[in-house]
Amino acid sequence: MNQAKSFLIILFLCCLSTKVNAQFITIDDQKTPQQLIENILVNSSCAAASGSTGTGDNFRPGKQSFAYFNSNGSNFPFAEGIVLATSTAESAVGPFVSDLTSSDSPNWLGDSDLDQILGIHSINATVLEFDFIAYTSALSFNYIFASNEYQYDYPCQFSDGFAFLIKEAGTTDPYKNLAVLPNTTTPVSSVNIRPKIEPGTRPGGINYQGCAASNENYFHGLNNNTSPVNYAGQTVVMTAQTTVTTGKTYHVKLVVADDTYRYLESAIFLEAGSFASKILLGEDRTTATNNPACFGEEIDLDSNLDPATYTFRWFRKDDPTNTLGTNAAYKVVSAGNYKVEATVIGTTCVLSGEIKIDYAPEILSANTSLFQCDDNTDGISIFNLDKANNIVKNNAAYIINEGYYETLAQAQTKTNKIVKPEMYINKYADQIVYARLENEFGCFKIAEVTLKIAPTSIPDPSPISTCDRDEIQDGLYQFDLNAEVTPVVTSGLPNGLIAAYYLNTNDALVEINALPNIFKNTTAYNQRIYARVVNGPDCYDVVPVDLVVNTFNPPNFQDESVFLCQNGNTTLSVAAGFSSYLWSNGETSNSTVITVPGDYSVTVTDANGCEKTKDFKVILSEPAIITNAAVKDFSGNDNSVSIEYTGVGNYEFSLDGETFQNEPLFTSVPAGTYNAAARDKNGCGLSNVFVVYVLDYPRFFTPNGDTYNDLWLIGDSNLLPNYTLNIFDRYGKLLKQMNQNSPGWNGILNGQPLPSDDYWFTLIFADGRNVKGHFSLKR
Repeated sequence: MNQAKSFLIILFLCCLSTKVNAQFITIDDQKTPQQLIENILVNSSCAAASGSTGTGDNFRPGKQSFAYFNSNGSNFPFAEGIVLATSTAESAVGPFVSDLTSSDSPNWLGDSDLDQILGIHSINATVLEFDFIAYTSALSFNYIFASNEYQYDYPCQFSDGFAFLIKEAGTTDPYKNLAVLPNTTTPVSSVNIRPKIEPGTRPGGINYQGCAASNENYFHGLNNNTSPVNYAGQTVVMTAQTTVTTGKTYHVKLVVADDTYRYLESAIFLEAGSFASKILLGEDRTTATNNPACFGEEIDLDSNLDPATYTFRWFRKDDPTNTLGTNAAYKVVSAGNYKVEATVIGTTCVLSGEIKIDYAPEILSANTSLFQCDDNTDGISIFNLDKANNIVKNNAAYIINEGYYETLAQAQTKTNKIVKPEMYINKYADQIVYARLENEFGCFKIAEVTLKIAPTSIPDPSPISTCDRDEIQDGLYQFDLNAEVTPVVTSGLPNGLIAAYYLNTNDALVEINALPNIFKNTTAYNQRIYARVVNGPDCYDVVPVDLVVNTFNPPNFQDESVFLCQNGNTTLSVAAGFSSYLWSNGETSNSTVITVPGDYSVTVTDANGCEKTKDFKVILSEPAIITNAAVKDFSGNDNSVSIEYTGVGNYEFSLDGETFQNEPLFTSVPAGTYNAAARDKNGCGLSNVFVVYVLDYPRFFTPNGDTYNDLWLIGDSNLLPNYTLNIFDRYGKLLKQMNQNSPGWNGILNGQPLPSDDYWFTLIFADGRNVKGHFSLKR
């Protein structure tokens, strides 16, 4: 056997195994409408169905669009029942295979009643109709809606139509549709029950955006190639139910049809035996449905059946042998799953109904009193009722305070709630208001809140004063209310009292606009605020508190610098008359003698205890010592002297001992001998005297025998170190050579007077210094 053949056999066996293991519903489309209604759907001694008819697909011989189905061991929710389809009933057999086309006849018409109920244009309608006599005031049956419209984005906009219509037989009354979402009038459809549709592309390359889910809790899910039925998706098991009048005959019409187009088939599956008369005892009262009975509530269950026609037995579902009652009604006082069975006298017809009742936990409440202060002793004040919120409900977070009311009746009926409970003005002394407390299920309990005027009082405290300690003495400064004021206000009172502060009594009563703990007065020098002292939620008293800000700004109290002469002393002082003095060196009078330079301060205190501090900087000063003088000479008007000195004082300088200047540099100094000195500006004395010589040479001379300026020589040259001076004419000829002992040059060379002209010289000192210049000879 070759490999290809072996593979085909294995593939065939796998497919055969899959087909054998998969379970799909079976269809019998040969039963009559009477058999389907009376023997399968109704099938009860308590229901009398008659006049069953059916219409549907008449265009395929031997095929019907309504039929009996059996789950055939599959996971389909109903073991058996009847199916109504918009194509042949056989097309409902699984597995699901996507088919967007249809072989149904376009001549297969729709249903006008369905069109009127749903507002559609139906085609390919399948209908089952019958009459029945009601034995109780209620009936119901179970169903599933399945459709191939649960593909791509079709549920966003398209849905086949179906309805379960009922009306009193023989009347022209309008039909009522029972195929609706629970507790609504919204029809069940693939548009109204669908999952979220994500964006995608459907056949033909058409892109779509998708849409949000709709009532997704009623959607069972999408099917696949192992599903028991051949539909893309289906709902969960739904229940159609309604109330009827016992003994009357009703007409029921079950109908399903395509909407406008005969594509994307749909079907309705009805559970066998589920069409039954039931006793409606009301909706379950459970925590799961958010509607349990309230603690202590008595629930009246009523079958609404005639005791002359029925016998009754009430019991708990989990204890069916213990009969609780035999009347048409029963009163429930505790949680349980209650059931009633009513037997039609003289028959085997037993009707039943059941209801589950849970009880919410008891709402634990506490009556309380609120104590408020009274600003004018008239017994009327402003109460913040919200202060009792947690007290009346024992701090239970799950309990909701639904407001306060002036009367018990208003609280019970939830009418005329106090609009602004945080600012409620009582009508009379010891008035009671009522708090309505509710749990999450709407159960309520009433608690009383008594509004009382506090019987306690606090003496008005003495003014609380502080000093204005900032730079601007404007009478505005901050108070630490908790640290500075509260101990004074609560002195001598019971422990545990807390104070808060306000600008006026009204704010204090309603507790709005509380002042911050660090409070800077807004009225200079003296301001009244109000302390609200509380004991827990209750007001103890409201008292005025005067805040006083004292200023202290002594004159001439600026920081000061003082000079101290070397080896001397100085006295630091401030004005007399303050309450106390404290110097940084420990002195306690208004002055102190200082012998050491440095930083000193004095803090003075006035009669109010306010302090002011003045800082002194004591600076050492001393006479200067002149160590040298830097002389620039032989420069005419550019001659200068710069005095060099040591010392820590602040000095001024002089070359003659009379005229002083701030800088040690003197400019344009004429040639001559000077006595340089420095004087301490802080009064610590003169320096040593330092002799300074400034030398220069004449710029011309006139050797004409008048004894005035007849010789050219350098003044004070005898003071200079050894030197050689050479004089030249403009051609560089040496004319004269001199030293410190020479009397000068008279302008004669070899006994002959030289003519008026410019002459040059070089002055060479023994230390190598060289000075050059020129001068004029004038005759």
